[in-house]
Amino acid sequence: MSRNIRIDGPAIGRASLCEPILRALPLWFGIESSIVQYVKDIEVMPTFLAVADDVVLGFLTVNRHNDYAAEIHVIAVLSELHDSGVGSKLLREAETWLLSLGVEYLQVKTLGPSKPNKEYARTREFYFAKGFRPLEELKELWGGSNPCLILVKRLGQA
Repeated sequence: MSRNIRIDGPAIGRASLCEPILRALPLWFGIESSIVQYVKDIEVMPTFLAVADDVVLGFLTVNRHNDYAAEIHVIAVLSELHDSGVGSKLLREAETWLLSLGVEYLQVKTLGPSKPNKEYARTREFYFAKGFRPLEELKELWGGSNPCLILVKRLGQA
């Protein structure tokens, strides 16, 4: 596969292209009910695809909450392509699009640091490197065994 990666989107109705990626990442997406819900959400939310040689390598789905704020609802990149720049390209494209709509703030929720997990530690490092900052860790949002860390970023910055 060539490294000529293009970002397509945003578009609606991409669940069938994204579900295989979710299922290929059980260390991040290992709860079946969550996968099912993500698939439903991806079908109706704006989604960007990272594509090379007609193969989907990753995706990012956006949930716009209001005129000023949006959320990365879900982002996933095939594990063999972590640290290759695919996630960064997806995020850059989504941020550019959101800025063009006047959105000022972007948030993402991820597993909080109070539950040690090496995969999610890498995930948090990615977000920190992209300018996201921790707002709050909620211990009960996803249940006591899955603390939720809310990260925020003012768009147009780092």
